[in-house]
Amino acid sequence: MRAPKFWRTDNALSRFLEPFGHIVGVITTRRMNKAKPLRVDVPVICVGNLSVGGTGKTPIAASIAANLSNRGKNPAILMRGYGGRLKGPTRVEASIHTINDVGDEALLHTATAPVWVARNRALSALSAIKSGADTLIMDDGHQHNTLAKDLTFLVIDGYAGFGNGRITPAGPLREPAESGLARAQVAILMGPDPHRIEEGLAKHIQVLRARLAPGPEWRHLQGRKVIGFAGIGDPEKFLNTLNAAGAHVVAFHPFSDHYGYVDADIQSILDEAFAVDALPVTTEKDAIRLSLDQRQQVNILTVGVEWEDKTKLDRLLDSIIEKPA
Repeated sequence: MRAPKFWRTDNALSRFLEPFGHIVGVITTRRMNKAKPLRVDVPVICVGNLSVGGTGKTPIAASIAANLSNRGKNPAILMRGYGGRLKGPTRVEASIHTINDVGDEALLHTATAPVWVARNRALSALSAIKSGADTLIMDDGHQHNTLAKDLTFLVIDGYAGFGNGRITPAGPLREPAESGLARAQVAILMGPDPHRIEEGLAKHIQVLRARLAPGPEWRHLQGRKVIGFAGIGDPEKFLNTLNAAGAHVVAFHPFSDHYGYVDADIQSILDEAFAVDALPVTTEKDAIRLSLDQRQQVNILTVGVEWEDKTKLDRLLDSIIEKPA
């Protein structure tokens, strides 16, 4: 879903919906307290967030997986497989599975590390370990407690912050910020911090800073007319990325997160781009949801993570992967 604008401020609608948010918070807390987390013999890293919508969590998980692979580790990424029909545990194979099976983000991750999807993270953890994984990365899962975690990163969009501080549907939060932060060891602030979130964090939380940066394709887009489209948690972020890449954005079409494109959606964008001699551009995540024919007709702009101080991340990962079993 796309985050509605009323989530950003205190307003009559959010106050009206606040009781429903309290119910969501209670349900989340009860579900977590009821679960008995499984402790496994390999390090478990959780990359989660407190907010509904895009914070940069998936690129962060991919960056951590790549970091571990470069150290000679064999990480596996665990996901629920949002939008997919398979209950798992299933190892995702890009040549076999579709978004209808496992969701778009799971397919996206297969370029980085083995990916396992399951409704129950503990079951996927056991399957991944049996297949040779020596480190597990949960992409999402901070609000799920079936698997014990050794290190939890909370990814926070510095610009959006925690919005109006209310729980969905009254605001962007999945649970009260206080309880969510209490279970984390690290906060990753993405981009600038105009709300001064870092100053309000508890002393036990280490802070890393990072930002999303356009991939090498940006050189092809620089100075060119483009028509962008994106169905991600916060499409405006992709628009900002296009602008940062130096593209001349003549039109932009936002869609809801995980939007299921039909041929007519994309054909109208292709026709619009042809009419004004512009390049149609989208994200990697969106491209996965296109038909093969239409995917070949659009330009894909990837994004990567730039860490302000990568040595801080390295030390945190060292603290758990070098821990004796």
